[in-house]
Amino acid sequence: MKQLLARIAIATLALAASTGAVAQAGLGGYPNKQIRLVVTGTPGQGTDVLSRLIAQRLSDRIKQTVFVDNKPGAGGNIGADNAAKSPADGYTLLMATNATHAANAAMYAKMPFDPLKDFDPVAMVGSLPMMLSAAPELPVGSVKELIDSARAKPGTINVAIPSTSARVMLQLFNQLAKVDLFPVNYKGSGPAFIDLFGGRVQLTIDTVSASLPQAAAGKLKPLAVTTGKRFDAVPNVPTLAESGITGFDLAPWNALVAPRGTPKEIINYLNGHIVAILAEPDLRKRMIELGIQPVSGTPEQLGVFIQSEAQKWGDLVRLAKIVAE
Repeated sequence: MKQLLARIAIATLALAASTGAVAQAGLGGYPNKQIRLVVTGTPGQGTDVLSRLIAQRLSDRIKQTVFVDNKPGAGGNIGADNAAKSPADGYTLLMATNATHAANAAMYAKMPFDPLKDFDPVAMVGSLPMMLSAAPELPVGSVKELIDSARAKPGTINVAIPSTSARVMLQLFNQLAKVDLFPVNYKGSGPAFIDLFGGRVQLTIDTVSASLPQAAAGKLKPLAVTTGKRFDAVPNVPTLAESGITGFDLAPWNALVAPRGTPKEIINYLNGHIVAILAEPDLRKRMIELGIQPVSGTPEQLGVFIQSEAQKWGDLVRLAKIVAE
């Protein structure tokens, strides 16, 4: 993630500048009908909200409707499988996630599609930093103090886990910090926060967007974000790597992919538009407000990133013995 973020350079904006030229070369009139963007979450969820923002901006740029088709279920596998089996003509895209393309292959006994072989990368869209936070009553003010406390009294600190991504984050934290914080699983942020505020757990790992309102109300103490770089929405909160957990750089993410075999000219055309969209100041501001760090790059960079993330998330899922319910 850190290397990819570092490549949000002005060089990638050259792709946007070349969009008009690409549109004249080898596209065969594309696009001449509406484009379907498959989203694996339900309406109103974070990935859905982001996808609708991107779809509207892309529609405006290419003068064709880009509509969101929600196909939730099986951790995203239902929607991803539907997209994978669609024609590779540029009229079906998938908003891939760290679940569909990194974690699920290690969580599910059987996968209906191959996340690495059945898709072509189009464009990275954004990462969703998570945040390690403590209850106000926990007498620690930094990650270092937390680690010292956990080592002094092993097995006494519990962590509210509202999602699979949070469980993977805790696995990596325990592994790199050489501590044993105990996960307590919850079905969502709401129940996790209730037990945190009630003193039944001492810590939580959740998205920045879910945690910020609670932090603003003084109900929790942000300790660190999980990404390799600080998040623009909480610039004063250090990263775990800055806090002494060397090498910690992990976050959920969203990226556009297409069925394998989609013409390269179409891939480059779409990538150029997405890079330009992600450079729009008002969109970037809105994404950050939603807890999403805009990230762009080439299709080739995204391909390398997905392969790396599949290995990283897969290893952590297996170590944590997380299986799909």
